[in-house]
Amino acid sequence: MAKRNDLRPIVKLRSTAGTGSTYVTRKNRRNNPDRLVIRKYDPKLRTHVDFREER
Repeated sequence: MAKRNDLRPIVKLRSTAGTGSTYVTRKNRRNNPDRLVIRKYDPKLRTHVDFREER
């Protein structure tokens, strides 16, 4: 049986605002070897903030 998408792991994105909000997504290790930072909506603050990949 083949490994499940070893190149595209599931990563958890946590809000940099400190609210504890998280998103779950996949990333391509070959194209984005560094930590992923995406600007997304934080429902607790009701505004857009940066979400950073946590390891």
